[in-house]
Amino acid sequence: MAMNSKNFLMLGGIVLLVVGLAGMVGIIGPTPEQSIFGSLWWFDDAENWAHLVLGIAGLAVALAVPALQAPVTLLVGVLALVVGVWGFGMPELLGANLENPSDNILHLAVGAWAMASWKMGRKSTGVM
Repeated sequence: MAMNSKNFLMLGGIVLLVVGLAGMVGIIGPTPEQSIFGSLWWFDDAENWAHLVLGIAGLAVALAVPALQAPVTLLVGVLALVVGVWGFGMPELLGANLENPSDNILHLAVGAWAMASWKMGRKSTGVM
């Protein structure tokens, strides 16, 4: 699978949908006690809803709005990096609990993946 904005949004959207739903039904949240990973990795209700909505949006852009794939991937990359860094200093953002370092590391990894996908997609189309 080529690393580009469309594939990032497709795969990322599917993963976010699964993570959001898994958090809502008690597999990885919405409390540490309900997560199969315990306090190591869990998502609260705000995070689950954010993941679900972002997953749907990512898939919609990937499938229906090609002109927005690159800008949305760039936006996701920047926001994920900001949220990842933010979580290390301030454990709450818009009602979501980000006190777990695993969340922050995951957000940083997603941000790096998004930025790399955006950049590789631009290279493959010759846009710089």
